Amino acid sequence: MSDKRKKVIMDLVSSEFYVPMKEKELAVMLQVSKEDRGELNRLLNELLAEGKLSLTKKGKFIKAKHSDKELIGTFTSHSKGFGFVEIEGRDEDLYIPENFVNGAFHKDTVRVSLLSGHSAGQNGRRQEAQVIEILARGMKQIVGIYDKSNKNYGFVIPDNTKIGEDIFVPAERSKGAVTGHKVVCEITDYGRNNRKPEGKITEILGHVNDPGVDIMSIVRGYELPVEFSEKIMHQAERVANEVSGADMEGRSDLRGVQMVTIDGEDAKDLDDAVSLTKDGALYRLGVHIADVTNYVQENSALDWEARERGTSVYLVDRVIPMLPHKLSNGICSLNAGEDRLALSCLMTIDQKGEVVSHEIVESVIRVDRRMSYTSVKKILEDRDEAECREYEALVPMFELMRELAGILRAKRKKRGSIDFDFPESRIILDRQGHPLEIKPYERNVATKIIEDFMLIANETVAEHFHWMELPFVYRTHDNPDPEKISKLGTFIRNFGYSIKSRQEEIHPKELQKLLAKIEDTPEEALIARLTLRSMKQAKYTINCTGHFGLACPYYCHFTSPIRRYPDLQIHRIIKEQLRGRLNEKRIEHYNEILPEVAKHSSEMERRADEAERETDKLKKVEFMEHHIGEVYEGVISSITAWGVYVELPNTIEGMIHVSMLPGDYFYYDEETYEMVGQATDIRYKLGQKLMVRVNATDKILRTIDFVIPQEQT
Repeated sequence: MSDKRKKVIMDLVSSEFYVPMKEKELAVMLQVSKEDRGELNRLLNELLAEGKLSLTKKGKFIKAKHSDKELIGTFTSHSKGFGFVEIEGRDEDLYIPENFVNGAFHKDTVRVSLLSGHSAGQNGRRQEAQVIEILARGMKQIVGIYDKSNKNYGFVIPDNTKIGEDIFVPAERSKGAVTGHKVVCEITDYGRNNRKPEGKITEILGHVNDPGVDIMSIVRGYELPVEFSEKIMHQAERVANEVSGADMEGRSDLRGVQMVTIDGEDAKDLDDAVSLTKDGALYRLGVHIADVTNYVQENSALDWEARERGTSVYLVDRVIPMLPHKLSNGICSLNAGEDRLALSCLMTIDQKGEVVSHEIVESVIRVDRRMSYTSVKKILEDRDEAECREYEALVPMFELMRELAGILRAKRKKRGSIDFDFPESRIILDRQGHPLEIKPYERNVATKIIEDFMLIANETVAEHFHWMELPFVYRTHDNPDPEKISKLGTFIRNFGYSIKSRQEEIHPKELQKLLAKIEDTPEEALIARLTLRSMKQAKYTINCTGHFGLACPYYCHFTSPIRRYPDLQIHRIIKEQLRGRLNEKRIEHYNEILPEVAKHSSEMERRADEAERETDKLKKVEFMEHHIGEVYEGVISSITAWGVYVELPNTIEGMIHVSMLPGDYFYYDEETYEMVGQATDIRYKLGQKLMVRVNATDKILRTIDFVIPQEQT
């Protein structure tokens, strides 16, 4: 009912008879019961954040007034006092000079007005703006190191370097913290006019050097929910340990079909299984996904918690699951030899990789073997005799899987699907959480098979429901911004390459052709990275607008309901449609809730990605602490006005500050993406190989400093 109630509120405050009211007065006017007061509070805050309502100085709600030059967005602060505001739908952030921040704190939702005479593009600068109103506070707490200045007070130095001010904490609100403690600090006053923000310590994580405190600081800093409440754990405990006969009724019985799961060795939540046979020239591919919705009922405590979390988070030393382990590693995990409930996408695929027919069914399955990527690689690539003997009955199916995966990949390539093959990091820790080894995580034949099969299942399900014109959650990836593609086109002409694009858009095949042309050339890394930066971020939406990177018009996330809420949500819709229960009332229900589900899931995905990147960076810095003075060969991965970034073969990246480049005064040439020596014309280019020495590390800033060894100068 949220959208309807919002409309009622807006109709009221827009009325010519409306007199500004406080929340309690609104509750009376709208006849909101005491039980629903919390819901009213949430809706009012949402309308404030959306910029539809404003608060008077006396705390009364009025309809927001703004001019054409006023915009609403999220403020990102900088340690030097200025900041930026990200506006949804606008490609470039607005620049907020220090004297126009007006009390905004990092992540606040703010209303800004554009500053005339400071338009985008002038002298290469961003459009400038000023904060005119803080609509909602984005950060309620910060994580940092406590510094007890004297017996009466102390300060919390934020871990987040974008927050330029320390938080003042009176002694009586310090919870007994001592200097060097990592703490969680609730902000009680955001400060203004040269007055520091104030707070109170709510949790002491431990001493800064204690094992595990570094990762837990990131977890708390991103406000990632670690523990499940007692209520949710009780609900999870009540879930059955085995599939009941009643649950199997009316389902397709696929327990006699040969199928396997293929995952990493340490995976515990196995939510996808695959089966494959060949009938003449046709392949019969089955992608079987755990039916999590059977155990997570809509609007249950489990469901609301999963919806709030949005996704599981995979940090370097732990997994923060979307669902309790009782479900994710138990009844919802497709463990070998056990009956499990699933949603199966059964596809018939021809020699060209076209899905000529398909069926989506509720099923009961029994996985034959739990396979690892390593085992399947040994069978298909290494022809390991022991491995082939161990899985002799499955080897013909694996051979068939490689065959079909190759066909599907060729079809995707033909239509223009873009494959950026940048290696991910694999960080191996000891028991105390210290990094022992860091190396690239390489894709192999087995990882590609699963990737290809999941992609075709996701496409098939998305297309099926698109044509049914039912409410659904899609995974979309918009076309790149024409201006960015134009800049990319200008740059690659320096290397003799070109891309064809119409005035407004480019076909992904053009970028795929470009990546094919640059393969194994010295400029490959440079152009591939710039191409990636020219593209937009994929997100969840309720409109099926296509996926640019995959070059397909229909795409969704169907294959991981244990760890992604959008998958769980569409499973519910699929099952209701299969059971004939998707009536007008249910369609209206989904139309009402899905926009927020899609938006929140996209936000939680970004939060998880950022936390994962930060923990990786932290462990890479810790690893390089023990290699200061050592020399490595790397590749220039990025260049900015302040320095040259170099990536080592093990995926670790560090920076040579512009002031540390020897032999000349260097400046950054924006047009050619090069660092250029003013007198010598020495040039450092993206993709160029370079010897570097590890000079310093900083765990707080999570940075690694390189210098060029003297013998190289």
